[in-house]
Amino acid sequence: MTEESQVLDAVKKIREEENSREKKRNFDQSVDLIINLKEIDARKNSFNIFITLPKKFKDKKIAAFLEKDSKLIDVIKKDDFARYKDKKDIKKLLKKYDNFISNAKLMPAVATTFGRVLGPAGKMPSPQLGVLANEEESSIKNLIEKINTSVRVILKEPSIKVSIGKQSSSDKELVENIITVYKKIIENLPKGLDNIRNVKLKFTMGKPVNVGIR
Repeated sequence: MTEESQVLDAVKKIREEENSREKKRNFDQSVDLIINLKEIDARKNSFNIFITLPKKFKDKKIAAFLEKDSKLIDVIKKDDFARYKDKKDIKKLLKKYDNFISNAKLMPAVATTFGRVLGPAGKMPSPQLGVLANEEESSIKNLIEKINTSVRVILKEPSIKVSIGKQSSSDKELVENIITVYKKIIENLPKGLDNIRNVKLKFTMGKPVNVGIR
């Protein structure tokens, strides 16, 4: 079997399992790719990468740390930073937004005020995908588009889980996204394929199924 056919087979299996349920879910589940690793020390070989997907599957909720308002995005202005002295208030932002971006000039202040909460959650504006050189609307628009077609993969333990699509995504879209993410992760592992124990696929509430690729 080809790589594509093996992945497609796994996609069809999770759909069959879900369709066999008597009671249907009332929300559009995420499709999660799970890559279990071996022979790797996540503390020594950790990585934090952004992968551009060939098929966008959702618009993320994004907030920006800026000096002025924007018509394109929710803004937390520098003058408002003082309102977030309490961790509880910052944690509310975590629940509300998937990603955060920032004007480069404000990054030191963002790190001081929000870093203690956003950092451990993996949501600090990243130089890789999240820091603006200026606050022009065109720059903000381009960054939003990049974020909405990217997934962030952080290796902190010998198992990687990343959402690559939705239940409503087509089989073709899911297969393309899975293969793209899988290959990029292999490129960043110290021993490549030799670090892969197994690969699984699941819906948010479903059971994981094995993906034949390795």
